[in-house]
Amino acid sequence: MIDCHAHLAASEFDDDRVAVLDRARAAGVRQVIVVSEDAAEGRQVIEICSRHHGLLRPCIGLHPDRFAEQRPLPTEAELDALCALARAEGQQLAAIGEVGLDYWHVKTAERRAAQGACLERMAALAGELQLPLNVHSRSAGHHALTLLGRCGAQAVLMHAFDGRASYAKRAADERGYLFSIPPSVVRSRQKQKLVRSLPLESIALESDSPVLGPEPGVRNEPANLTRAVTCIAELKGVTEAQVRETTSANAVRLFG
Repeated sequence: MIDCHAHLAASEFDDDRVAVLDRARAAGVRQVIVVSEDAAEGRQVIEICSRHHGLLRPCIGLHPDRFAEQRPLPTEAELDALCALARAEGQQLAAIGEVGLDYWHVKTAERRAAQGACLERMAALAGELQLPLNVHSRSAGHHALTLLGRCGAQAVLMHAFDGRASYAKRAADERGYLFSIPPSVVRSRQKQKLVRSLPLESIALESDSPVLGPEPGVRNEPANLTRAVTCIAELKGVTEAQVRETTSANAVRLFG
């Protein structure tokens, strides 16, 4: 199994990160794509991944929550530093991410416009570096897909997509986008509908650790991908082995 989206630099893992990774391996997780939320965390992610080469692969990005009203807007200098870091790491990166739109936390037109401009810049950076995008789109699924289409983004993972299943199906069919499913699918009717709507060839696995676990309020970790696999297999009427094999092949096709 490949975990396509996890926050393993999060402080929730500071006390037992190695044990978490040991449990992931024991559960059959062969690779984890580790996203970051800004340049500072990106450097931390790169350092953590360097200590677990082969299992962990880093991403550099600017999380859309950085544009929330209670926070100062990211400066051009911050964006320049993030782009410089991504260029310096180059093909050591798995993707540009976590990037995207968040209309749950970001409410004003001005902030949403800044968020959109940032996503456009991140899409251009991904194109320049020939890397996929690892995309967040909370309460902004249709808007994010529209913007990505306008940018011509082709290599895209939509993480924990909460928009309409019909929008996801169209993006999967017409653009080849992947949609990653977290362990919280076991308790989410929306995610279950998404799984039913998409072909298995358009589905990947993610943990979004430390959140979106099978139990609400309990720290999530990559080993819980097994819970997502079981649920997806039941929803699609296929074996768990088919889910593991196909989602892994899908992830390799996107991330290399």
